[in-house]
Amino acid sequence: MFEVIEQNIRTHIHNAREVLKNLKKIGRIQKEDDISYDIFMELLSHPSRDVRVEAVKNLGKFNSEYILLSLKQHYYEESDSLVKRECVSSIGRQRDSGQIDFFIDILQEKDPKIVLQAIRALLVFKTQEKVQKALKKLLNHPNEMIKEVLEIEFTKRPPRPKEKHSHVHPKLKNTVVNADVLHVLQLIKNESFHLTFTSPPYYNARDYSFYASYQEYLDFLRAVFKETHRLTKNGRFLIVNTSPVIVPRTSRKHSSKRYPIPFDVHALLVQDGWEFIDDIIWQKPEYSVKNRIGGFMQHRKPLAYKPNCTTEYLMVYRKKSRDLIDWNIKQYEEEIVKESKVKDGFETTNIWKLDPTFDKTHSAVFPRSLCDRIVKYYSFVGDLVFDPFGGSGTLGEVAHHLGRNFFLTEIDQNYFKRIQERLSSTLAYKQYFNLQEFQAWMQQEK
Repeated sequence: MFEVIEQNIRTHIHNAREVLKNLKKIGRIQKEDDISYDIFMELLSHPSRDVRVEAVKNLGKFNSEYILLSLKQHYYEESDSLVKRECVSSIGRQRDSGQIDFFIDILQEKDPKIVLQAIRALLVFKTQEKVQKALKKLLNHPNEMIKEVLEIEFTKRPPRPKEKHSHVHPKLKNTVVNADVLHVLQLIKNESFHLTFTSPPYYNARDYSFYASYQEYLDFLRAVFKETHRLTKNGRFLIVNTSPVIVPRTSRKHSSKRYPIPFDVHALLVQDGWEFIDDIIWQKPEYSVKNRIGGFMQHRKPLAYKPNCTTEYLMVYRKKSRDLIDWNIKQYEEEIVKESKVKDGFETTNIWKLDPTFDKTHSAVFPRSLCDRIVKYYSFVGDLVFDPFGGSGTLGEVAHHLGRNFFLTEIDQNYFKRIQERLSSTLAYKQYFNLQEFQAWMQQEK
């Protein structure tokens, strides 16, 4: 079989596509296989970068001192970063402690992907003092991926909570508190929420939110999401629904101003321990949004183009964790995982076309369909779902319908009454508090 592949490669040596096709047919090479590595050595000088990569990969399948020396030599002679990285990977797969000095030397490379490959090879020998010393020097490396890998290896893991990951504090179940969210959150202990989904108040663009400045607005949101981070369980999710807002001009002498809320909030969240996962676009029908394009449609003058804004962002974040998603899933009983599985008909792209919803009390509410997807995709049955800006209570209603528990805070008295009106007819068990009542409730013995 190999002889046929080798012959095909030599026949089409100047056709990179044919050479690659044949190289990728080669599987594992066993010690007892009578295969020559000469063809791979020859291909190290092939003009195609991709061919050189595959040649290096195949050379890494041989356990030979000569090949190790050849790969090291090629590493220093090679100009392409991807090929150099594959050289480091192939040498690393040999798990040869004699190559430690080579890998330590590679740690000085500028390409972080090459450095990460060298780190991966060195971690096989991390019990050796020489290796530990070299790797710990990189704990302050400017590249965030390198720092993260080494922090996991060389810094102490935070203690796990005493409660099971699936635990929900009974006093928080199906509860709504009419108070400033920051005051409420101070009364709750760490790692209480499984999922937070919210749409923050608009910056001075609706009649229910007023801030002295845009910076004050951002500082407020940052404080809320910092507290939310503390209260979120290990590796669980925060989804923030925002969009840029336009503050109308004060007179014809001035222009309106558009504030890029999603992008400014994003920078703060990643600084405070949230890991960015996805951006989902909520697309609304054009007829449902404010018409900005009308003037331009009449005069068509350049520079005055202002499109109708039919989208909002659902920015998905995960509380930074050393544990993978699989760990989170394994914290649940098999029956819960089975019951929580998402049924057919789920959205497969990050463009969600959903109509907006209108409420008699609140001027900007979540559509039920939007909450339905978020709750199903990012939580398990029995979890505690949180909305710091409860609004008209849609998230609570949907969470309850899907077998989850909810905790909402809402500062506005009228919206709080609307939540009570909306949930009272659908829930047998629910709790409504003001701040003082909630504080007393949390201080009571279980």
